Amino acid sequence: MKRSTKRSTKRSYTLSVGCVLAGLIALLALVSALWVPYAADDTSGGRLTGPGAGHLLGTDKLGRDLFTQLMTGSRVAFEAGLGSVLIAAAVGVTLGVLAAFAQGWLDDTLSAFLDILIAFPTLLLAMLIVAAHSATLGSAVLAIGLAQSAVVGRLVRILVKRVLAQDYITAARTSGTSWPRIVAGHVLPNIWPTLVVNLALQFGLAVLAEAGLSYLGLGAPPPNASWGRMLQEAQATFTTAPAGALAPGILLVLLVIGVNLIADGLRDTLDPAARRRRA
Repeated sequence: MKRSTKRSTKRSYTLSVGCVLAGLIALLALVSALWVPYAADDTSGGRLTGPGAGHLLGTDKLGRDLFTQLMTGSRVAFEAGLGSVLIAAAVGVTLGVLAAFAQGWLDDTLSAFLDILIAFPTLLLAMLIVAAHSATLGSAVLAIGLAQSAVVGRLVRILVKRVLAQDYITAARTSGTSWPRIVAGHVLPNIWPTLVVNLALQFGLAVLAEAGLSYLGLGAPPPNASWGRMLQEAQATFTTAPAGALAPGILLVLLVIGVNLIADGLRDTLDPAARRRRA
């Protein structure tokens, strides 16, 4: 009983720490949608000024307030993470369920398509989408979401096939239950705990991917701030104004750690199999 209590306390602590880390940055993003200290294109602060009363983190090489960019970047990070996960979930779950129900050559074709999409580099996919449209946050989110949909789809296919092999599915089909009702009433409720954990992990990966694309100039264009572009712009002045690189880098790491801790806590809380393995 004591060991079980300790494990439960550890799971609760992990989930709580993750919620605090991600929640604080989410609060910063929410505030930035309503208020920021300076306009995004305000360059009146002077070049590379240090932290002070007027500028909490100082200014960048163009005279823009770093704290304002940091706040805006947090909103961009959450928009990228949530948008990519929604696309990945919509496309991935649909493809995964279809592949699980498919038989023969159709199953092989869908499985091969998912494997090819997984192997396709996110950056190259983003460049193709940007070439067709333009370098925007929407293009980056679409590219990341499509790349992640393959990972989600393959996981859903495995989970659904496992559920379809159960006796109660056979009993439901024997009683005349239609496949859509089986999916809605039996399949999705049984796979959602594992799916939610995976989507939480995909959120952290999407935030990192968006930062990488913005670093390369394929993300949200100016004057919208992004942590990735802040890192790119600050690398030349790191020795004289380190806050420009340290602040977005630290927040990026904290957000990803927080989301991963949430995913770990959810895995233990929602997935009975994981609890048994760790028992």
